[in-house]
Amino acid sequence: MAANFFNRHFCHVSGIRGLTNYCLSCCANTLLQTFSATWELVDLLKRWDSAHVTPNGRNVPLEMKKVLVAMQSEQPVSHQDFLHCLDRNGVQLHTQHDADEIFFFILNLIQTQMDDKILVEKIQSLYKVSVQTHVQCLECASVQTKASYLLSLPLHIKEDDTSLKDCLTSFFEDHELRGLNCCFCLQCEAKTPSKQGVRLLTLPPILCVQLKRYRNNGGYTQKLGYRVTFPETFDFLSIADQAFAKDMAQRDCRYSLYAVVVHSGSAGCGHYTTFVRHRESRSWYHADDSQTRQVTWNEVQSSYGGGHRHTAYMLMYRRE
Repeated sequence: MAANFFNRHFCHVSGIRGLTNYCLSCCANTLLQTFSATWELVDLLKRWDSAHVTPNGRNVPLEMKKVLVAMQSEQPVSHQDFLHCLDRNGVQLHTQHDADEIFFFILNLIQTQMDDKILVEKIQSLYKVSVQTHVQCLECASVQTKASYLLSLPLHIKEDDTSLKDCLTSFFEDHELRGLNCCFCLQCEAKTPSKQGVRLLTLPPILCVQLKRYRNNGGYTQKLGYRVTFPETFDFLSIADQAFAKDMAQRDCRYSLYAVVVHSGSAGCGHYTTFVRHRESRSWYHADDSQTRQVTWNEVQSSYGGGHRHTAYMLMYRRE
């Protein structure tokens, strides 16, 4: 009785529900916390009429919907069915996984396993970053462009103290392609040295940023623990000259941080936790599997990295 009362009271006060670590599920637990904090996604899943979907234990969006609805209510939360559902789709239990890869895997399963394609498109649009890739021949100056989209911005980090703004600026810098990397120029009808870059066409309501902290070094995966600072709010207009395509007219480019996926340990052996911001109180909370507690912004900043292995890996920003 006391435990049930505590759970109800805790949910009412904080709205942050812990999730038991089941068969090395810290990665999935962390992503469920970020999805739960993405109330736009939860609202869309609630609108999905899934009553006719056969509950065969293989439909990931169906099981995720159940968990996320429970996390935002006072009912007990059990996510084991969701974890077993992931396992049946190839995300094995008792195995450590990469949070960024599982994030994309879940979004792809939503696209393929949900039968309401209008809602699927709306969910994809939450994260879709429309970009324009351009390749300019350095011999004839002709330019080839191609429009595409990303579901997150994968940012390389430098082997030194840096910032999110520096990483974004580097991402949108043009890079020369020479030697074996030369591209075929339609004008020259040959492979020529070229300059390649990417520019933004539109920004999404939810912007996922991946800090690429893993690098292959002689056949071994190395984790980069270098310090990367990031703000609570970021305005893309501050890097508009480097990042925006010429025909980008969007000007609502100010974003607020609401979730940080954190990795502790080495590349081969680690643990995931997350910082999430409460929708109503705007307070920050730290979720470490079943353990949750309120924290300060200073504690969130402890995940910048540097001399510690407790480092931010994925940043979730919401457009204001």
